Amino acid sequence: MQQALESGGAPAGSLILVACSGGPDSLALASVAAHSARSGRYRVGAVVVDHGLHPDSAAVSAQTATTLTELGLEPVSVRAVTVNQTGMGPEAAARTARFEVLDAAAAELGAAAVLLGHTLDDQAEQVLLGLARGSGTRSLAGMPAQRGRYLRPFLGLRREETVEICRFEGLEPWHDPSNSDPSFARSRVRTQVLPYLEDQLGPGVARALYRTSRILAQDADYLDRVSVESFEQLHMIDGKDILLPEDALRALPPSLRQRVLALAAVRLGGEQPSFERIRATETLLERRGSAGPVQLGGFISVHRQVRGKSVPQGDPSYGSLVFRNNRALS
Repeated sequence: MQQALESGGAPAGSLILVACSGGPDSLALASVAAHSARSGRYRVGAVVVDHGLHPDSAAVSAQTATTLTELGLEPVSVRAVTVNQTGMGPEAAARTARFEVLDAAAAELGAAAVLLGHTLDDQAEQVLLGLARGSGTRSLAGMPAQRGRYLRPFLGLRREETVEICRFEGLEPWHDPSNSDPSFARSRVRTQVLPYLEDQLGPGVARALYRTSRILAQDADYLDRVSVESFEQLHMIDGKDILLPEDALRALPPSLRQRVLALAAVRLGGEQPSFERIRATETLLERRGSAGPVQLGGFISVHRQVRGKSVPQGDPSYGSLVFRNNRALS
């Protein structure tokens, strides 16, 4: 735990918050973190997020807060959220609401880090879901051990180990019924798919998937860093548009080119484009059909620069792809 906090940049004496649902993973994490509080190395508090998705959620949150206070965590804050499922599934909506309230709590309380209780099993499930969706390297890398102030110190721990920690500490965790609800894809992976794979292929499947995520995380980090460097070298600004020279894009390996194209959309305020939209953008470089525009989701479009359009160097040219945020221009 201390190593995770130190590598995450949390200075000694700072406030650390545990995001706790009352389940075995986050309750075990709170218990371990409480030892850091008792050693005086860090101040440790907690945030309990009440999603309001089941009838007993308020009572569960209140009981969890009481347990955390008895463990010696201070402050312990219960935050109720409204899960807005407009435009997204229930899991994504709950995650969005949860991180919004955790961000707000961390800023309000001046926390140096927020601890999340995801385990090796969660990571294995994440990789399997990514494989099922046909995702790329970054998605298959799973959840990072650190993203900003968020730390996941239990990523190398099995879920059964967190249950054992709770048993050893005399804690009674709450078991969320949605974790076994077959209407959720993650629940089916947890209760049916992974157990089946472990039964058929051996008990090491979850650890193998976790190991795969760690290998791919290193690859994804490297490719992301190189793609940012390439984007910074290549892109030009023309008013509110981003221009990328076609010849330079063609010269890039596909793995970098696709990331550079996606970066242009993200820099303009768009979301990460799908692989299919990026491939459609790449067809503009072939100059065999339409000059676009290709819609990259949201209000971001990309087209080939037409002959006679001035580029920042001042000479008429048509050698760039133009990325535009059409909402910003409306």
